[in-house]
Amino acid sequence: MNQEHATNPALSQLTQWLRQRHDQVLQAETKALHYLDEGDATSHNACMRQKAELLSTMAEDAKPMLEFLPGELRFNLAMALEKFSSSARMALRLNSIFYMGALLYPDDHIKGEPDNLILCIERIEKQGEGFLHD
Repeated sequence: MNQEHATNPALSQLTQWLRQRHDQVLQAETKALHYLDEGDATSHNACMRQKAELLSTMAEDAKPMLEFLPGELRFNLAMALEKFSSSARMALRLNSIFYMGALLYPDDHIKGEPDNLILCIERIEKQGEGFLHD
């Protein structure tokens, strides 16, 4: 963890909250895959929808924490989070279970490697106040 991040409690609170949201997303996805293995498509689809809904509201839900950050950092973080949320909103709008399942994963993702959200959180923690969105 860099020194800037360690001294910025608002940024630390945000990354902690993002890790909790990430855990909720992964729990929904894990439940969905379990239901798929059992052949329960209805429950699988409901859990994938829950995953997408958690991501779709992430940028909006994070706004109260972003308020306490400096302007440029706040903007860069808001843009990064909006990228995740807008993809999830699109998946929900299209009602595409496939798209919902693919949220967070690049096309070339290998099982066991970190997803895009955890990579983003780790970049925030590493770069601290110097974080730039893609």
